[in-house]
Parts: sequence; structure tokens; C-alpha cells
Amino acid sequence: MAVPKLYRKRFMPNEIVYLKDDVITYQDDAVMVTKWNVLHPKEKFSHGISCYYLEKGWKISKFLNKKDELVYYYCDIIDTAYDELKDSYLFTDLLADIIISPNGTVKVVDLAEIADVLEAGIITEKEVKLALRRLDELLGVIYNGGLPELLRFIETEGAENGQ
Repeated sequence: MAVPKLYRKRFMPNEIVYLKDDVITYQDDAVMVTKWNVLHPKEKFSHGISCYYLEKGWKISKFLNKKDELVYYYCDIIDTAYDELKDSYLFTDLLADIIISPNGTVKVVDLAEIADVLEAGIITEKEVKLALRRLDELLGVIYNGGLPELLRFIETEGAENGQ
């Protein structure tokens, strides 16, 4: 069976990157789990596991260091497009992000980038509204104690088989 191709689209910098080394470890209609190594080496983290909530517009990633220790969870607000003819996914990063530290601190980041790319005409008003609504929904889940359920796909036991 063919494996779908994965692409990441960013507005800052304006690029589309083929995620050729990402490995899909689980997929159903609503969720895709991947394992990956960083594209550009970093001292703080080297690899991780991501869970794409395809319908929700969230990508929750577990960033790990070389010792397989948790650095933090990183939540991207995304838009997903699937091209059936090419069997490929395009994940558009809608800029708003949430970082959750190992001690549970929640920090929203990159909101000024949304304003910058909107002013520059790089992102549409519709995409900004989508980003803010998805960010708000994800924060609601996190603040209401739903993070453990979101993380179940990327914790060690579930990363291989979606459990």
C-alpha cells in the first residue's frame, strides 16, 4: 500500500517543504501520527512525535532531546488539504502556536506574526479567522483538562498503533 506524501506550508518564511523523512505510524479518518527528526539540527531537541487532528486543525507534537527526554509539547494551529490524485497532504501552518512545558505551563506564541502576514497580504482574513477559532477551541480543551486525551496518540504506548 502506498504511503501518502506529507508537505508543510509556512507563511514565514513563505515555503512548502516535503516532509520526506517523516514516518506515519498510525492513521485513521480523524488522526495521523508521525515520527520525525528535525530538518535543521538543534541542540535543545532532535526528534519527536506528532499527532495531526485532521478535522480539528491541530498538530500536537512531543519534542524530545537526544536522550528521549521531553523538552516540551508544541501545538500548531493548521489547515489540512488532502489531494486524492497525488495521495498527499498539505499541512498549512496558521502561525498561532501553544507551547506546553513539562511542568504544565501553557504559553501562546506567534500571534504578532499573524498580524504581520495579514498586513503584508500573505495570509487571508479567512485564514486568520480560522486560526483564531481553532486556537480558541484548543485552549478550551487544554484549560478544561483535556490535554491527556490529546496526548494519548503520541505517548510511547500509542505512537505505534494509535492506542
